[in-house]
Amino acid sequence: MKKIKVPTRDEVNPDAQLLFDQVTKHLGKLPNLYATMGYSSGTLKGYLQFEAAMSGGVFTVKEKEAINLVVSEINNCDYCLAAHTMIAKSKGYTEEDTIGIRKGFTTDHKLDTVVKLAKSITDNRGEADPELLDAFFEAGYKEDALIELIGLITAKIFTNYVFAVTGVPLDFPEASKLDSVS
Repeated sequence: MKKIKVPTRDEVNPDAQLLFDQVTKHLGKLPNLYATMGYSSGTLKGYLQFEAAMSGGVFTVKEKEAINLVVSEINNCDYCLAAHTMIAKSKGYTEEDTIGIRKGFTTDHKLDTVVKLAKSITDNRGEADPELLDAFFEAGYKEDALIELIGLITAKIFTNYVFAVTGVPLDFPEASKLDSVS
């Protein structure tokens, strides 16, 4: 099988180089996953625009990280688990919080409805358990939040699949394996 390597700035087209510069300026580094997306400047640009469009939205940064964690766990994406565990901890989650979210639960009732619904949608390839959908709305979320949740799940599945197919090296601290924690 062909090994996909992480391209350097000089190995991508000028449009991707500009995007690399923007990402580096914004994040302080160019993550390997984004660099690999740079093989297709249009794909990287579209992903970054989609991500930016949802940056305000209904969900808090912490809620978004919970969504990222549960979706990445379901898809066995070591890269996204590493990145989003680090980010989640920087946003106030503990290691135990991140592990619980990855297992599909949290002690925060409202957040738990989001995590469980995101897990259901991801596990069932877009189908949602009707009871979990009802619980989501009963927790106070509206239709805009549902559509945003689907968008966030979709964006994360995309990055999970990029990792699954390319196997880019981790450039974040590895997340704990769930089978190695109690």
